[in-house]
Amino acid sequence: MEQLGTRPLADAELHGIDAYWRAANYLSVGQIYLLANPLLREPLQPEHIKPRLLGHWGTTPGLNLLYAHLNRVIRQGDRDVLFVTGPGHGGPALVANTWLEGSWTAAYPNTTRDEVGMARLFKQFSFPGGIPSHVAADVPGSINEGGELGYSLSHAYGAAADNPDLVVACVVGDGEAETGPLAAAWHSNKFLDPARDGAVLPILHLNGYKIANPAVLARIGDDELTALFRGYGYEPYLVAGSEPEAVHQALAATLDQCMQRIDEIQREARSGSASRPAWPMIVFRTPKGWTGPHTVDGEQVEGTWRAHQVPLSGVRTNPDHLRQLESWLRSYRPEELFDADGRPVASVVELAPEPRRRMGSSPHANGGEVSRDLELPAVAEYAVPVKVPGAEDGEPTKVFGAYLRDAFTLNPDNLRLFGPDETESNRLSAVYEVTGKRWLGELRDGDNHLARDGRVLEILSEHTCQGWLEGYLLTGRHGVLSSYEAFVHIVDSMVNQHAKWLKTINRLEWRRRIPSLNYLLTSHVWRQDHNGFSHQDPGFIDHVVNKKAEVVRVYLPPDTNTFLSTMDHCLRTRNYINVVVAGKQPQPNWLDWEDAALHCARGAGIWDFASNDDGDPDVVMACAGDVPTMETLAAVDLLRQQLPELRIRVVNVVDLMRLQDATEHPHGLPDAEFDALFTTDKPVIFAYHGYPWLIHRLTYRRNGHANLHVRGYIEEGTTTTPFDMVVRNNLDRYHLAMDVIDRVPALGTRAASTRQYFADQRTRHHAHVTTYGDDLPEVRDWRWTP
Repeated sequence: MEQLGTRPLADAELHGIDAYWRAANYLSVGQIYLLANPLLREPLQPEHIKPRLLGHWGTTPGLNLLYAHLNRVIRQGDRDVLFVTGPGHGGPALVANTWLEGSWTAAYPNTTRDEVGMARLFKQFSFPGGIPSHVAADVPGSINEGGELGYSLSHAYGAAADNPDLVVACVVGDGEAETGPLAAAWHSNKFLDPARDGAVLPILHLNGYKIANPAVLARIGDDELTALFRGYGYEPYLVAGSEPEAVHQALAATLDQCMQRIDEIQREARSGSASRPAWPMIVFRTPKGWTGPHTVDGEQVEGTWRAHQVPLSGVRTNPDHLRQLESWLRSYRPEELFDADGRPVASVVELAPEPRRRMGSSPHANGGEVSRDLELPAVAEYAVPVKVPGAEDGEPTKVFGAYLRDAFTLNPDNLRLFGPDETESNRLSAVYEVTGKRWLGELRDGDNHLARDGRVLEILSEHTCQGWLEGYLLTGRHGVLSSYEAFVHIVDSMVNQHAKWLKTINRLEWRRRIPSLNYLLTSHVWRQDHNGFSHQDPGFIDHVVNKKAEVVRVYLPPDTNTFLSTMDHCLRTRNYINVVVAGKQPQPNWLDWEDAALHCARGAGIWDFASNDDGDPDVVMACAGDVPTMETLAAVDLLRQQLPELRIRVVNVVDLMRLQDATEHPHGLPDAEFDALFTTDKPVIFAYHGYPWLIHRLTYRRNGHANLHVRGYIEEGTTTTPFDMVVRNNLDRYHLAMDVIDRVPALGTRAASTRQYFADQRTRHHAHVTTYGDDLPEVRDWRWTP
């Protein structure tokens, strides 16, 4: 790695940046420790110290130094810079810097930039009723929480996409760099188009240690580290040291060089060059816990893992620790940094950029400020005609692909599709009529749909796809992630973090609403018969439903037109996680456009065309999901042939959250409406797409819950036929019909022969499928009989 030896900082500028850094360090230490006496106007006493010391010091001084120097870069070049904090535990740093520059007070006016405000700033940190210790959504300028590590770099690249004038400075923690998501995200440079996108400057914050162990990348040596990052396609620069003045000069020189190189890359690309560049990145090696206590209780702290969290843990009870803390705080010379009223002195404040350029005030970090609604095509024009329910098959995702194609045309810089190598597999390939898959690498004969300016981003890393999309959404743009249902579980932790982020910003008045995170889960459990057990898992729905009701929505459209209506709705929403599960294989079309739109607006409703209950059913047959709907309708068809006097009501559920009580979810049905649909005293046979116990969980407080009998996926799968999958899980039409006979008291023994017939059909099916490898003709070729 190249180490620059130039000294670009004149003495006055060097001393100014150092003062800003000292001020940020002082404010950071104060947040961790102080409950009172913020400016040390009197000797430090135990009662001035917080009773519970929480926070992470080790990474904080490095973050403060980087922030200070990036301020210089912004001022010099009038640049638009977004700061992404991978070492999210370094919350004190970002809080300190945003308070110094004025962004914190703009978001929280009662935390003024004076002694009173400083005291509030200190008290709130990791304190009941205050803010978390991480760089959470509460912190102005943040888009990456950092509580769970691994996502900063993919977030940064998502933020830079379609933002040609933005530089995203992404600080990657050395512990974070060991995670799988971060390791894959280094490849994001191969998907960044310098002609149309902004730039990402990765800064590996290599301070040597994690909580209690050395960091892997800190111990492999400069040659191997250089080879690693050059192999990833970067041009790495090294800034290393422990002597502040030397590090200031080296960091300033290196940032100047990196910005110059970024400008060159973009200028060449925007002049027509098509070569894939080696983007600059920085390895920033400074001591962990730099400028803090060097030794505590006879053991080295600075530069070791002991500096990770709170270096002096016994301050309230140990006089030596208290003296060390006061000495540590005074080492920053706060009397030079803050005036008599506790305001940052003018020479420090002047080092922050003007308000529109402050990193803590970046509109990109508050994506709703710059977000534009999508221009969407008239969805009804893509609807398929349905003259007779179930008479013809449709391919929902294929039809949606055409809708999405035209949405791309209307939104050339505001919409992207993300997925792990599955766009064509998931039948969305119509988008390739107007755009391609982003590809800046080598092209060979036989490559399909690869394009430098493609708006489809595919990489076989669900983590990276999700991170890109989150970064894109958090900075105000729109997108869809399409995935095989079983493998979207790979991002379970990421959706956790995004749900928490959305919940937090819902209570922050200054945060603006951002476009929703839209999942299209296809190649789902019931149509993975060819891939087998490994591909059969509908549990992502259960995972998402655990999140806050204000944030999550789950949709199970049963056919093409309901799917179109659902996706059109989801693309218009904000601050949600929308999960839509729909099959890509041919399946019956049940509802024409008008009925589909009305049904989706209701979220759950009676299908009159399939019901014969005249308002007083003997049984309710409910369904949610495309295959469960088909099996339910097939069971109804069988029952009406065999037991024509049986009064059946068919209820289809598109919006799964309608099942919850209205007091528990905004979409929940009031009890009266739920009872009107499902009755309070009649058996309900519910065929559900996923694990059946979720339906019981959502409805446990409902009247008549004891009458509810749910069939769904019970972890029985293999490589087999489509119908055998539902038979193995007791979701098939014959078993549903048997459930009705077993649970409608009026049928009694008079339906025994009918029940036997249905049971025999399951036996016939088993013999047939194991002999011929295909489903029974009457099952394979079944059509709904009006």
